[in-house]
Amino acid sequence: MRILMLIEWNPGRGGAEAYALSLRDGLRGAGDEVRLLTSSAGSAADGSADYVSFSTAWRPAQAILQIHNPLAAASVRRAVDEFQPDVAWVNMFAHHLSASIFGALGQTPVVLFVSDYKLICPLGSKLLPNGSLCLHDAGVACLKSGCLSLPHWLRDQLRYRFIHKAIAHLSFIVVCSSWMRDALPGSGFSALVLPIPVSPPQRRARRPSPRPTFFFFGRLDREKGVALLLEALARLPDHICLRIAGQGPLRQELQIQARNLGLADRVCFLGWLDQEGIDRELTKAWAVVIPSLWAEPLGMVALEAGVRGVPVIASNAGGLGEVVKDGVSGLLFPNGNVDGLAKCLARISEGAAFPEKELTNEVISKICEHFKPSENIASWRHIFAAAITRCRCEKIDAAPG
Repeated sequence: MRILMLIEWNPGRGGAEAYALSLRDGLRGAGDEVRLLTSSAGSAADGSADYVSFSTAWRPAQAILQIHNPLAAASVRRAVDEFQPDVAWVNMFAHHLSASIFGALGQTPVVLFVSDYKLICPLGSKLLPNGSLCLHDAGVACLKSGCLSLPHWLRDQLRYRFIHKAIAHLSFIVVCSSWMRDALPGSGFSALVLPIPVSPPQRRARRPSPRPTFFFFGRLDREKGVALLLEALARLPDHICLRIAGQGPLRQELQIQARNLGLADRVCFLGWLDQEGIDRELTKAWAVVIPSLWAEPLGMVALEAGVRGVPVIASNAGGLGEVVKDGVSGLLFPNGNVDGLAKCLARISEGAAFPEKELTNEVISKICEHFKPSENIASWRHIFAAAITRCRCEKIDAAPG
């Protein structure tokens, strides 16, 4: 098959971008011809993208281009003309590429992979200003709750009209968790579930630090809940420490919070780490903490920890509740609940939970088996083949006579 993959590429490489590269390489390994189109906002797949569409972080221009990006549409048309794909795979598109790319794909069957809330939430987080989960469908509620200003809300009425019209005719919509599948029907969508896989390390080593040590790695954004984690840590004895890897707009604010809470000697901000650095930290950590305020669509960090035998403390809403089994592969607490988080940290630091500071071999094996990359590739190839067949049948049915 000839597969055209389209995804925005944000500065740095998050879980969606890393998965896109893994999927591209896996499909190529299975014998498919794959080309990748990205936005120019980030590294364009570390320079490996076959096509790069113009995008900008300048907000006035972005406000218009998110409704219709003619430059992205032109890039997609060029890719289709040159490559003649049998099928297109689309992931993130709403920030830079816009819904214009779907029309530019012409008669190519399209499979949309949904790994965030952008289809059903203008903010992409389903999180209210007070930090609680939003339980409303997008619309007037976005304005009444204070999530959007009136100009932003008015603009998005047109933007989402285009998005919903574009995706109404897709071959398939695939989501990363059962939670995401259940989140979509209220907006008129139905979807298949295909979790993002994770590759186990070549060798697994656990050398937990003598001192109770917890590890967070991810974006330092509001919805990730690091401020909540610092508050919970401040309630625990002084010998318990935290190591934080990642970058984001809240880093300076979080460092100030740590100092104000008297945690300067117990919290280490490591900045961005490559995979080797992450692995070193996972080897030493007593547990990984995922204190997300929002309902994570899946929770790749939990999977990365699980296949390495590291227990996970996580908020229980969203895909994390599917990945982390309470008392088996980690501990769960209610989103945004600082008391619940502090109790989980205390249980592990005191040895009341996971006294060996690692998961059992049986639990690790189940995680590896359920999220196996090879099966994920096979499932995608089956979905692509079905999309191509469906498109051909529709063309035959539409033919005159």
